[in-house]
Amino acid sequence: MSHMRSATIRDLRYRFSEVEARLQRGEEVEIRRRKRVIAKLVPIRCQPDSYPDFAAIQKEIFGKRKMRMTGAELAALNRGER
Repeated sequence: MSHMRSATIRDLRYRFSEVEARLQRGEEVEIRRRKRVIAKLVPIRCQPDSYPDFAAIQKEIFGKRKMRMTGAELAALNRGER
């Protein structure tokens, strides 16, 4: 199983740590039974620890400028509701 991107049921049973290491490196692993693919293990994407500071980004882009109307008012105007 050293250079393959697939594993057998037996590999899962007896060498799961190797399969897990491949998943942690971001590799997809095909699971085979009798040379036929029966499943595919796909690593989950890492979630960011925190969300970006949108207020700081907005301040960096626009500075201290104030908008003449709010975003909701602008959307209503574009829809023709105003």
